[in-house]
Amino acid sequence: MSAPLVSIVIPVYNEESGLQALFDRLYPALDALGKSYEIIFVNDGSRDKSPAILADQFHKRPDVTRVVLFNGNFGQHRAILAGFEYSRGKQIVTLDADLQNPPEDIKTLLDQMDQGYDYVGSIRRQRNDSVWRHVASRAMNRLREKLTRIKMTDQGCMLRAYDRRIVDTINQCAEMHTFIPALAYSFSQNPTEVIVGHEERHAGESKYSLYSLIRLNFDLMTGFSIVPLQAFSMVGMGVSFASSVLVVVLLVRRLIIGPEEGGLFTLFAIAFFLIGLALFGIGLLGEYIGRIYHEVRQRPRYLVSAILQQKESE
Repeated sequence: MSAPLVSIVIPVYNEESGLQALFDRLYPALDALGKSYEIIFVNDGSRDKSPAILADQFHKRPDVTRVVLFNGNFGQHRAILAGFEYSRGKQIVTLDADLQNPPEDIKTLLDQMDQGYDYVGSIRRQRNDSVWRHVASRAMNRLREKLTRIKMTDQGCMLRAYDRRIVDTINQCAEMHTFIPALAYSFSQNPTEVIVGHEERHAGESKYSLYSLIRLNFDLMTGFSIVPLQAFSMVGMGVSFASSVLVVVLLVRRLIIGPEEGGLFTLFAIAFFLIGLALFGIGLLGEYIGRIYHEVRQRPRYLVSAILQQKESE
């Protein structure tokens, strides 16, 4: 098969209830582009009927459909990395399978790429999230930009477009844990962002828990900057100096005034603060050491059990 111009990479995990609706909107939207394309579905170890539904869709449209089947659940970002590895297009677009981002907006991103941009991020026009999630997302965006110098208005939106050069560079990286949009931004020469739609999930439920979001932000911080370590070192130096001064003050006070009553709980509070600070630092060091641990084992990022694609002779 000749290489298409556009590759659409879609990770799938337990999406049986919404896949048909995705097909009904995705294929007409891509057919209307007037560009050659391929759709790469990466089944991330779904435990429902998603693999069978994807296989049926492959048989319906084998000319433009490819399906990569994992033999387990390796996570959304590794599914995207697999899609990048098997993609052949010059322009690669990532899309969620839950229809929260309209497939019709793919054209908006590709139009920007045709103007010379090599990385096109997206900003959701209307987010139907809770207030606390809006506040937390905005705070994390500001913190991330300060620490990593990576500017992404809406880091949680999956609908993004990448130039072939950027995807090839990402494929050369052997990182086990990374945040793909941030990594792509660091490799881009001419990035931009566009406004896209945001809809309710067509069916099913979100696969991201609060823990997953926290882990994602830890990967983002520790994977692209050592500023947290440097900042903690500075805080540690400041606390050590302040603690030394406090010890001297208390010693001089005891020698001049004598032992005092009622100061025990104050000392407890100071001790608990210092212990909490030390534990936070140990946890921060553990994040970096954990990344090193995963990298040095050099285990495969994912395992593929089968690939459904049209043979070249066909």
